[in-house]
Amino acid sequence: MTNEYLLNIYENVKQKDKNEPEFLQAVYEVLNSIEPYVNEHPELESAGVIERFVEPERLITFRVPWVDDNGKVHVNRGYRVQFNSAIGPYKGGIRLHPSVNPSIMKFLGFEQTLKNSLTGLPMGGGKGGCDFDPRGKSDLEIMRFCQSFMTELFRHIGADTDVPAGDIGTGAREIGYMFGQYKRLKNEWTGVLTGKGLSYGGSIGRTSATGFGLCYFTNKMLEVMKNTTLEGKKVIVSGSGNVGIYAAIKAKELGATVVALSDISGYVYKESGIDLDLAREIKEAKRGLLSEYASIDKDCTFNPNPKLMWQVKCDVVLPCATQNEIDLEDAKAFVKNGVIAVAEGANMPCTLEATNYIIENKIAFAPAKAANAGGVMVSGFEMSQNSMRLAWTFEEVDEKLKAQMESIFMEVHECAKHYDNMYNTVLGANISGFKKVAAAMLAQGVC
Repeated sequence: MTNEYLLNIYENVKQKDKNEPEFLQAVYEVLNSIEPYVNEHPELESAGVIERFVEPERLITFRVPWVDDNGKVHVNRGYRVQFNSAIGPYKGGIRLHPSVNPSIMKFLGFEQTLKNSLTGLPMGGGKGGCDFDPRGKSDLEIMRFCQSFMTELFRHIGADTDVPAGDIGTGAREIGYMFGQYKRLKNEWTGVLTGKGLSYGGSIGRTSATGFGLCYFTNKMLEVMKNTTLEGKKVIVSGSGNVGIYAAIKAKELGATVVALSDISGYVYKESGIDLDLAREIKEAKRGLLSEYASIDKDCTFNPNPKLMWQVKCDVVLPCATQNEIDLEDAKAFVKNGVIAVAEGANMPCTLEATNYIIENKIAFAPAKAANAGGVMVSGFEMSQNSMRLAWTFEEVDEKLKAQMESIFMEVHECAKHYDNMYNTVLGANISGFKKVAAAMLAQGVC
């Protein structure tokens, strides 16, 4: 990054947010990649667009008291980052995980702004969460927590203001409890949350959307950039929540063999392919771990260190767990093992050094803000269905999802080619998303 304007902005962000490494990492990556576009548009500097773009419009912090089954009171800290509303109401998930902090919330809200722009739907960027751990909690404890969380959050959200969704730790159960409390407090039924159950306004296909969309994007990327497809490829997938499980399922449907799958307990490897029905049953129905899968499928091998999965020889890597799970050494292993594509299902799972190494070695790379946009895209579909009081079929939703994900890839690819580096899809995605947000911010004046 050599543009003085961008360098000064980044230094200012570093001074103000020096204790927020995830946010700083995201800001540097984006500012670095949009530099060619900023150089072409001096009006961005004169209007102070970038200064406003890297500062969230609102950061809300609140306490969340709840009572466990033994009558003990616990207090967690909740957040909602309303990052940018230039192109629509804030939209982004609620993450329930002990790691949640302001840096991660701001990083996710910042990335969400660009991701939502890429979908082509009128949605701004936001994110929320709490340092609450839902694992090991009873349904009643989850309900009490969700009700307490929504008792504060409800005053800051709305169908035309801010529409949260699920994320890590926040599935259909949690969304249901939160929606029920919102309805109770506001005395209205509105599409204020997405990821709802099908019996009360949810969109069919939402649970699988991020994973399916990731594979549609990856398949198109392989077709255009490598003159092949997922068919016949060996794939490894990290994370076995909704994104990982459904990415694995769709990869198999498209003809790939998923040879390794991981979660926090470790990873399982099976040369002939993981039994995805069994893995899904353990993860979804039993809320179990893959170590249990290994005790049932005697033909697989299990390693308690999920990090070592990146050494497994394969063709395509789908990191779907969490941020910064792939570092430079892992990226070097991909090159050594002949990997032809890495597609991010999680948010920023590759460090900046790993990303640069992957791109430099001409591995087809699908950055998260483009490749995992399927979830928020179907959330946008859910918002539309709620507004129209309609329900689309799975085939309708999936067809729209596939078409939009392929369209996003082509937009990103053409943008990267325009700047003479078709493998730099990070640049393509960031510029494609940013220029829409910037145009809206310029049109709306200083606000």
